[in-house]
Amino acid sequence: MRSQFVAVALMLAVTASVALADQAPTFGRVAAPDEISSWDIDVSPDGTGLPPGSATARTGEAVYAQKCVACHGVKGVGGPAGDLAGGQGTLGVPGKRPVKTVGSFWPYATSFFAYVRRAMPYDKPKSLTNDELYAVTAYVLQLNGLIGADEVMNALTLPKVRMPNRDGFRPWVRGD
Repeated sequence: MRSQFVAVALMLAVTASVALADQAPTFGRVAAPDEISSWDIDVSPDGTGLPPGSATARTGEAVYAQKCVACHGVKGVGGPAGDLAGGQGTLGVPGKRPVKTVGSFWPYATSFFAYVRRAMPYDKPKSLTNDELYAVTAYVLQLNGLIGADEVMNALTLPKVRMPNRDGFRPWVRGD
């Protein structure tokens, strides 16, 4: 009886390992150029890497309502995924809980754009068009009082937006 159990367990282990091997990543192979380019989407604070496209906060309001409001709430406040607007003046205040939003915490508008580009919407990351990305970014910046509703955001104007917490970060130095 014991030998039958061992034989069945061994057979199950071999079957499971073969099935898992079929699903394993193929380490050691060269990635195809299109695989690499689909993830080569980094954006620097100076705007290097921003794609073509443009939009205003006014156009972003409709995109936000369609693709963002369910998680981030009306006007960027009150959704289950956290607030995007408000929080100015809450960082570094003794006894006050910091509210980390786009307008209070993020140091660069381009960093916010890059994050949305890479990770949003949560259920369909990397699905927004360039114009939709600029639109949503502009809308969230406008909700935080950082730009006007009709200011055009694009690869030239977005890096010029001065975020309130731009100087709130310092480089890490070993030993800190």
